[in-house]
Formats: sequence, C-alpha cells, structure tokens
Amino acid sequence: MRAIVLLAALTFATAASLEAQWQLQDSRTTADLRGIDNVGKGVAWASGSDGTILRTEDAGLMWQLCAKPPGGEHLDFRAIQAFDNNTAIVMSSGKGDQSRLYKTTDGCQTWKLVLTNPDKDGFWDALQANPSDGILLGDPVKDHFTTELINLDNPKLSRPTGHTQARARAGEGAFAASNSSLFVEDPFFTFWFGTGGPQGARIYRRTNHDFDSFGFDTFTRVDVPIGSKSASSGVFSLAFRPSDVQPRSHENGFFAGVAVGGDYKAPNKANRTAVWTDDGGKTWTAAITPPHGFRSAVAYDVKSNTWITVGPNGTDISTDDGHNWRALRPDPKFNDAPDADQHWNALSLPFVVGPHGRIGTLRPPALK
Repeated sequence: MRAIVLLAALTFATAASLEAQWQLQDSRTTADLRGIDNVGKGVAWASGSDGTILRTEDAGLMWQLCAKPPGGEHLDFRAIQAFDNNTAIVMSSGKGDQSRLYKTTDGCQTWKLVLTNPDKDGFWDALQANPSDGILLGDPVKDHFTTELINLDNPKLSRPTGHTQARARAGEGAFAASNSSLFVEDPFFTFWFGTGGPQGARIYRRTNHDFDSFGFDTFTRVDVPIGSKSASSGVFSLAFRPSDVQPRSHENGFFAGVAVGGDYKAPNKANRTAVWTDDGGKTWTAAITPPHGFRSAVAYDVKSNTWITVGPNGTDISTDDGHNWRALRPDPKFNDAPDADQHWNALSLPFVVGPHGRIGTLRPPALK
C-alpha cells in the first residue's frame, strides 16, 4: 500500500509541475509589451509603450524596431493585428484621442492614421481585425460599452454592432492588458468580451446579426466567478477552440472556451482565476484547480490540445479544457532563466511578451 501511495504522489508531482518553458529573445527595447500577433512562416509583430512597434521575419532571431507612427511617439500600443510581413494595424489605449488606430502596408516604414477615438471620455481596450474590417472594444461611454464594426479602408462606414449597445453596470469596464478581453468568431455574427469592476466580472456574448431599427439589445450577459469585486479584478482574457479543431454552431454554440483573470493588484492570489464553458459561453464554471495567480492572457495550442495561460507570477497549462491547471516550470537542462515562466502579459503562440521588452517563444516539445 505504501508503494502505491508513493507512486501516486510521484505521479501527481510530475503532473503538477511540468519541466518545459519559454526561450527568451532579444527584443532590442525596454518598452512594456502588451501586443503580439503571430502571422506564421516566421513573421510576427509586437507593440507596447512609448510608441514601440516590433517586427520579426525569422521567428524571433532578430526583432526589428519599426518607425513610430506620426504623433504616436508617446502612445501606449496595447494591440496589434498583422496580416503578412508588410501589413498591420496597431491600436493605442488611452483617454479620448489617445486611443487611435494606425495602419502600415510597407513593412512598418510608414504609418497612416486610420481612426481616433471621437469620445473624450472613451478608452479603447481591444481590437480583433482582418485586413479590411474588425471589431473594436472600448470602455463604457454614457453607460454603454463601445463595440464597433470598424471599416479599415473607409472608417466613415464604421458602425455600432447592433442598434442598442451593451449597457454597463456602474464602475464596469474591460481590460486592455493583452488584447484578448475580446474574442471574435465572426464580426457580423458572434463575439464575446469580458469585464470586471466593483460589482463583479461578466462575459458578454453577441450572436445576432441585427443592424435594424427595432432597438433590440443583441447582447446577453452572464456573471462569472473570476476575481473579487474591485476595480482591478475581472476577466482579462478569453478564447475558444479554433473551428478546425471543433466545428461551431451558430444555432446552439456548443463548443469549448476558457476565460482567465483575477485581481492584477493581488497577482499571487490563486483562487477565482479561471472559468470554462462547453456551451459557447452561455454558462461558465470555475476551474477545479485554477492557475496559480492572476493571469492576463490565455490561448489554445492546436497541436497538443492544450490551453496555456500567463501572468506576472507564472505560466499554467490545462489539458482538460480549463477544468484543471498545472504550472509550467523553467528547465535547467535548456539553460532557462530561473524566471522564464514569469513576467508575461500577452500571448500569440508560440510567442509571449511582457514588461521591459520581454519576448519569448515556447520551446517546441514543451507541451508534449
């Protein structure tokens, strides 16, 4: 019996702390990085504070410092969406006209201002886009969240996503921590976004293509057990399985998703840091074994069927669709830095970015 107990303990210990990690790269900047987008075939773009935009064409062996957009030298670029090695959209976050969109089509040699936030009290949090259009999420203005269908070729054609916008509770807001508080399946039909605040965390879900004049509120809202009831806590990131892994249905929405967060002012607090859904976001359930602290980004790795989430104090993975999480630790065999699992803000696998110019890539066998 004692041998069986010891074997069980060893098995649990192995499962609870996997030895694999991020390989750190030289970004050539000390900016606080929160935007990252992997295009594929070695091309990726990153963005951050002080107008910083980066690009790599060789999977991160060398990161190029891009030209700063005009008037954007001091902006905080929290989101970047890239489409090839020449074309990308970058979004800054800030009060009023400090929230802007810029676009490049010449490999970041020059940038064109596409849109400036017209609301002096507005604040943009996230952008999910393709080369011609996308969804923009912003904090509430006049008690309603900004959820806008943006036409990037002709911004004058941009319009709200539904006749009635998503109404917010007092003090409720979204988080611009990793450009992943918004998840878009199809800008005309379905997207989700997460929020937080003193009345708790919520996830909004939109599934109707309704631009008519009847005034229908096309959003449903559900309270989720993430974080505490404070301005610094809530849902910071959410994601769903890719459609080529698990086909989705607009009719019933039966597919898996995960949301993470917590309280960024209490980064080591491990309870109420993740929830999961298996019905397209209609209902959410707290993780049995949550990530080991506040987490600002989550993503799904198709090859290994694994969810991965990052934050200030560590990295966690789940192989059962977010029900249970376990830590991913640095591996001395690969000369990992002792804190290679920590100090991360955002994900676009295999890339991860963080403060002070921190960039890493996930070692290929890490999730096997």
